[in-house]
Amino acid sequence: MASSKGRESFVYIAKLAKQAERYNEMVVAMKKAANLGVELTVEERNLLFFGYKNVVGSRRSAWRILSSIEQKEESEGNELHVKRIREYRPNVEAELSTICFDIITLIDEHLVPPSLGAESTVFWCKM
Repeated sequence: MASSKGRESFVYIAKLAKQAERYNEMVVAMKKAANLGVELTVEERNLLFFGYKNVVGSRRSAWRILSSIEQKEESEGNELHVKRIREYRPNVEAELSTICFDIITLIDEHLVPPSLGAESTVFWCKM
């Protein structure tokens, strides 16, 4: 019963975070729900997916913008700016790698094992 209340609380927080467009917090809340070791409902799966999609999407967008600026600065011969971009971009790449590793670990260790139905298993494998 206590885990059911906790789960409801995590899902509610995730919904609030979604409405506030605070996707990092949405992911944290849904990770807590996923770590309870029970199969997620369709709504809960979608909340987790949506949160990760937005967290990863913002980092991918940042990486593309940095790459575009790097190309522009390189074509203009601004080697100092190019150097700074090349020093900064690995930060974004590291964040992206960490996030991707995090969701893969979560799926492998906490989401696929309790999946009873084929639909859930397919959902996680496609993600």
